[in-house]
Amino acid sequence: MILADKITEERKKNGWSQEELAEKLGVSRQAVSKWESAGSVPDLQRIILMAEIFGVSTDYLLKDEMEMDLAAPCVNAEPKESEPLRRVSMEEANEFLDTKRKNAPIIANATSMCIVSPALLVLLGTMAGDHVLHISESIAGGAGLVFLFGMIALAVYLFITCSMRESHMEHLQKDYFETEYGVSGMVKEKRNGYESTFTQGIAIGVVLCILAVVPLVIVGVMDAPDFVCGAFTAFLLLLIAVGVNVMIRVSMIKNSFDILLQEGEFSKEEKRVKRKLDGFYGAYWCLTTAVYLGWSFWSMRWDFTWIVWPVAGVLFAAVSAIMRMAVGAKEYR
Repeated sequence: MILADKITEERKKNGWSQEELAEKLGVSRQAVSKWESAGSVPDLQRIILMAEIFGVSTDYLLKDEMEMDLAAPCVNAEPKESEPLRRVSMEEANEFLDTKRKNAPIIANATSMCIVSPALLVLLGTMAGDHVLHISESIAGGAGLVFLFGMIALAVYLFITCSMRESHMEHLQKDYFETEYGVSGMVKEKRNGYESTFTQGIAIGVVLCILAVVPLVIVGVMDAPDFVCGAFTAFLLLLIAVGVNVMIRVSMIKNSFDILLQEGEFSKEEKRVKRKLDGFYGAYWCLTTAVYLGWSFWSMRWDFTWIVWPVAGVLFAAVSAIMRMAVGAKEYR
């Protein structure tokens, strides 16, 4: 149990409202509310006064907090750095978590927009080719391209605005830091409470991506005309977009906890490896984008060239794993 929970529990045991406790401590009700929601931490004098008022020891109030955070320097401290590490306060940690929570659906929606952007082009192109629509293929292709680039442009705008909103917190993902007492306990408790939501979201996303191939299987069995294939391909992209959307939302929130705790892929060892591979990551996706656009404009087969992205994703995972192993092996020689 963290300090915030203990304050709430002891206050309720004594039958006091937040206003009554605030009056006894000589602070505002808002201050007590922030303490109980782990939005901030009382100073040492207030903790001592609370221990007297509640009739408990200061060790009881601080013990779990200190046990959680005394271990943090062992993980968060970087022995190779001579200068003191930056310390993350409770307020900064909560601001970071809130920003990530707000940006998660925006980033997820922007990614989904990129995935479904070719859908209208594929649908209109096949329908015009089969004369389902009384429009020429050039008009259908032009409308589809306008939709495609419009969606991508809007997605890029959303990516940039979210990135700028998080720019002042970028050091938390890239640099080493320590957390002030109470922060690790608060983050661990929130992460534990979110674990079931994260697991459920990942499961739903994976199932939707697997089911996305069902439309193609149906089309193959039916030996359907081109416009039906186009409709089912658009539906496939939609299912993938929804699945990816769900996974990105829950993953970003889960990662925000790991970033503050410097665990998992945001541990110090991982940060060290990522620093060395940043250039490779950027070059890889720039090259992938160039291949996709070049192939698409050269062949004008936008209904097919989207396959570049899933292939690039699979190859990226494999190549990235090899690169990480190579960097890790070189580092520990």
